[in-house]
Amino acid sequence: MLSKIHRSLGGLQSSFRVAGVAAAAGFGVAAVAIGSFVKEAAEAQRIQAQTNAVIKSTGGVSGMSAEGVSNLADQLSRIIPIDDELIQSAENVLLTFTKVGKDIFPQATEAALDIATALGTDLDSTAIQVGKALQDPVRGLTALRRVGVSFSADQQKVIARLVATNRLGEAQAMILKELQVEFG
Repeated sequence: MLSKIHRSLGGLQSSFRVAGVAAAAGFGVAAVAIGSFVKEAAEAQRIQAQTNAVIKSTGGVSGMSAEGVSNLADQLSRIIPIDDELIQSAENVLLTFTKVGKDIFPQATEAALDIATALGTDLDSTAIQVGKALQDPVRGLTALRRVGVSFSADQQKVIARLVATNRLGEAQAMILKELQVEFG
């Protein structure tokens, strides 16, 4: 009888040891998860601060608010499997191009995402190329040619004519339409 009790206690002790190891592992996993959450929250704050800084430095000429930029990144991250903070970082790059206004900004962001996804390129670099093309459509077409976007001679003439007659928005829309055709 005493040996049965001893075996039972030994089994119980072993069970407690296993439970203790499992609990410790659980706490370890929880600590890693909390650390990851804190790191992600800090990164989100950094990106948001960067958005605020860019809007302030450009005098808000884009017409986009920090909240609007953040919301657009969140919406797009639900459609395109790219982290919203990466998207917002690319949006911050686009915000530096002072001729990319509120009406064009969402399409410019989507174009950068589409190109980066299709070509497997860095999103911020792609945002720079799109931003250059929209900032100065006549010269910016060269930046897009580097990633394989080609505009016909007629399209180039129309874009040049639109820019010359102060119809920048129409020239930008034409560029974005071509990007949509090729990458959207």
